[in-house]
Amino acid sequence: MFSLYHQHAAGVKDDVLSGLTVALALVPEAVAFAFVAGVHPLVGLYAAFMVGLITSLVGGRPGMISGATGSMAVVMVALVAAHGVEYLFATVVLTGVLQIAFGAMKFGKFIRMVPYPVMLGFVNGLAIVIFMAQLPQFQIAGHWMQGNDLYVMLGLVAATMFIMYALPKMTRAVPAGLVAIVAISCVVIFGGLDTKTVGDIAHIGGSLPSFHIPDVPWTLDTVWIVLPYAVVLAGVGLIESLLTMTVIDELTQTRGQGNRVSIGQGASNMISGMFGSMGGCAMIGQSMINISSGGLRNLSGIAASLFLLSFILFANTWIEMIPVAALVGIMFMVVIGTFEWGSFNLLNKIPRGDSFVGMLVAGVTVFTDLATAVIVGVIATALMFAWKQAKHIQVISTMEDETKVYTVHGPLFFASIHRFQEHFNPHNDPDYIIIDFANSRVADHSAIEAIDGLAEKYTQAGKQLQLRHLSQECRQLLKKAGDLVEVNIQEDPNYHVADDALAK
Repeated sequence: MFSLYHQHAAGVKDDVLSGLTVALALVPEAVAFAFVAGVHPLVGLYAAFMVGLITSLVGGRPGMISGATGSMAVVMVALVAAHGVEYLFATVVLTGVLQIAFGAMKFGKFIRMVPYPVMLGFVNGLAIVIFMAQLPQFQIAGHWMQGNDLYVMLGLVAATMFIMYALPKMTRAVPAGLVAIVAISCVVIFGGLDTKTVGDIAHIGGSLPSFHIPDVPWTLDTVWIVLPYAVVLAGVGLIESLLTMTVIDELTQTRGQGNRVSIGQGASNMISGMFGSMGGCAMIGQSMINISSGGLRNLSGIAASLFLLSFILFANTWIEMIPVAALVGIMFMVVIGTFEWGSFNLLNKIPRGDSFVGMLVAGVTVFTDLATAVIVGVIATALMFAWKQAKHIQVISTMEDETKVYTVHGPLFFASIHRFQEHFNPHNDPDYIIIDFANSRVADHSAIEAIDGLAEKYTQAGKQLQLRHLSQECRQLLKKAGDLVEVNIQEDPNYHVADDALAK
């Protein structure tokens, strides 16, 4: 019993301390993303608090941290510029509704279909994005630091990274990130060093977020304005959240629940939009800090949110004294831990197509956004898979008396129909032709059209064609070749063809 109590108490301590570390790192991120979206810093801080708290309470993946994110902020900026912040709040509410519907319909399982090269590109691209997001902290009034300012900043960043690297090798009783923040802050404050602090970025003091129904006309015109943005935000948020969940699954050797995560993210956005925040989704950088600090339960996310709220309400003066260099150093260590360095060793060991997809997704993630990158990666993978499968189609011809028999091997679908058609010559073939599909599978409407077209060519050439071993669905879909199909109930295969005609 005492052993169980000790384990539980240790877990609570890890979650609370990890939550404190994450909350400190959340402040500049939330403020920065608020600036990206074109809203007041408190709108970003409220989002970090509300999204993180509600997601952890309702259904977040244990250990995963949610809040305001750059991937969603870049979508919001155009809406805010064109229509104002109230339309943003309405859009965030609708975004939450769409995400809840996604989870309720149990679509979260489809994230398991994302290929590994796409996951690899996602992780590497996001690591680069996190790194690039820290670079503006090396600027003062829009100009890059130089001279003593730069040297102090770099020295403090290096010291933070050294603490983050060395302390876990000696003890894990206290999160290394928290120790680094406290130590570097003491050096700056008591050492009289002049360097950039959180207070130089924004004033974070405020009050509790209040209930606020978005002040927009509740008309159909408003729906048409916010709906496109809501769809994009819902997609970006879900993709980043579910892929982050998958990364944490790999790190912790556990399995998250995609549908539950979707509902939790949706509920947090829907509610936060009615409390004047910009909403958000899972944050892979903060989640990595949390996991590495021992925060493996939802309590860590709840603690991070409550600590962040306490900073806004009571401790803003102290938090604004934290040097930005300490937070940048922590994020640099997150970049090092997030990037899959082993992917360089895989370049000559995996198919070139997979390497290309990984680099493509990473590049698109950096230059556009995460949702676009994942969609591009999945499409590229699917096209390469189709190209490979198209090469597997084979047609072997033999003569049986005066009849020529073509035996088809491999899948027949849109990418393989040209290779399939090249094997037939209606003008030079004998008068009796048999095409046997026993070792093939007709996959889509393109394949059906190819068979129909081939049957028409043989008919026009005055040849007798017979089609064997086609499934019942194939026979239903064939229009011109329907009378040429030989039906054998015992031997004919039974499978479904991807064709809309059957659904009419």
